[in-house]
Amino acid sequence: MNSSADTDTDTAADPVSDEPRWLDDDEQRTWLAYIQASMLLDDHLDRQLQRDAGMPHLYYGLLVKLSWAPRHRMRMTELAEAAKITRSRLSHAITRMEKDGWVRREDCPDDKRGQNAVLTEKGFDVLKQTAPGHVDAVRSAIFDRLTPEQIAQFGDVCRIIADGLQPEGADLPWLR
Repeated sequence: MNSSADTDTDTAADPVSDEPRWLDDDEQRTWLAYIQASMLLDDHLDRQLQRDAGMPHLYYGLLVKLSWAPRHRMRMTELAEAAKITRSRLSHAITRMEKDGWVRREDCPDDKRGQNAVLTEKGFDVLKQTAPGHVDAVRSAIFDRLTPEQIAQFGDVCRIIADGLQPEGADLPWLR
């Protein structure tokens, strides 16, 4: 909601006031552009990955994270944090990818209560086959549309937002 048409008060309202700090016109346009872009990008990447590999974007991201990990394995709690998802959602995804033969679970050698997710050879092969099409989809959707300066700004803005959403003590998905 935009209050600029409703009142002449400053949008940076007094912090002790009960009045919300409504978005101004520029902020509202930026917010709506972000929402549209993020929804369209998610759809674009999901469709590409479903078409090329029969997997959602989340699964691809998990395979990538495992491929980067030492010995292609990560503790499940660390993988949930790296993927920024709940442990329950990760467990469901890993179960599905186990059925496809892309990952397996194994007990942590130093903590019998913990489990590791391990990228299998089949999962690594699927990732190698899927990566070229995925990087093309990402490049055409984002990087080919931006100047080098815009790419740097975009990265800076995304890091600022992500860092601000992960303060100490926050209710973060991987902690649930």
